Amino acid sequence: MAFSRKSLSVFTVLVIVGVLAAATWWRLRPEGEDGETQGLAAATADSLGVDLGTAGDAFSTDLPSPVSGMAVVRDTLWETVTAAGQAAAFRQATVASQVEGVIQSVPVRENSRLGQGQTVLQIDTLELALEVARARAELASAQDQYETTLLFNDEETDPEVRARRERAARASSGLAQAEVSLRQAELRLERATVQAPFEGRVADLQVVEGQHVGAGTELMTIVDLDPIKVEVNVLEAELGYLSEGREARVTFAAFPGEEFSGRIQTINPVVSEERTGRVTIHLPNPSGRIKPGMYADVTINARSYPDRILVPRSAVLERGTPRDRTMVFVYEGDDEQGLAKWHYVITGRENEDFVEIVPSEETDPIEPGEIVLTEGHHYLAHDTRVRLVDNVVVAGGRPGA
Repeated sequence: MAFSRKSLSVFTVLVIVGVLAAATWWRLRPEGEDGETQGLAAATADSLGVDLGTAGDAFSTDLPSPVSGMAVVRDTLWETVTAAGQAAAFRQATVASQVEGVIQSVPVRENSRLGQGQTVLQIDTLELALEVARARAELASAQDQYETTLLFNDEETDPEVRARRERAARASSGLAQAEVSLRQAELRLERATVQAPFEGRVADLQVVEGQHVGAGTELMTIVDLDPIKVEVNVLEAELGYLSEGREARVTFAAFPGEEFSGRIQTINPVVSEERTGRVTIHLPNPSGRIKPGMYADVTINARSYPDRILVPRSAVLERGTPRDRTMVFVYEGDDEQGLAKWHYVITGRENEDFVEIVPSEETDPIEPGEIVLTEGHHYLAHDTRVRLVDNVVVAGGRPGA
């Protein structure tokens, strides 16, 4: 039976595709599996008289694949609790005017850094100074009246009687009231100068120079941002795993890719109606970058499992059909080039960053200090030549799936 030229071309294409598929499977198969198909691609090609040419070169292992890796460690594995929250000032105070008057000067602006006791606002003191002068004059007059009254008591020798007469003289002369009035006037004069109650920064400045304010008028807010608080609501079921002093890692939407480290400062002993408890974390914030109100994602260390062999989560792969075999690639070689060795493993507990490798006689041992591949290793076969790089994509490799 004769084949047409079109049918022969289709048949040839199908043969080549089949050969390429067989060669691909043979190259990617795990070491140690049934070797019945070794040489299948070459044998098929020879029997059919097909030259793979450059297609065969695509599977060459002469060029090492760029990969990234990290060292296996023996350390404590922490199970963590995650929650969302917001940053808040460590201390915050609303500063209000304590006297009535016209604002003479405002030597600060919003976000100004302040020291404790630094002047932040000055109210005009002319009228207040006149009140002090008037009070002093009244005190002097009362003092004269008091001394004149006492002149008639010089001959009194009984200490008790003399003391009663002195008290009566102070009251009748108005000396006691004059002393109180002077102190009140001096206090109002002092309060015309508004000072920062603690170190911090100015926020929500609400007044300007020349503005008339009354006693109780809100002037500005002073916030202390170092350390800064991050308050999160943790589920009731997870509160029991937390304690003061535990480490916490915080990320902010305002600083993508950056992580801040802090510790639990307090745990509210009251659980809310939503079945959560408030946990307060303190973060160093010397530059004031983190601002109150910023949205935060918090990861807190909860339960610990010491002395565990740990590998990065990205190092663990699943192979097989279905994907029921867990494995990692261990790097063997020098600082530049080596081989990717396929190791089956049994995994244990894990967190967001690490996975525990459980020692077993049924799997290949993984030792602390060995390098496991973490990027560019998803499509490798056993004993593939590789080279360690910092960035797989930049080096021309294939990123993880």
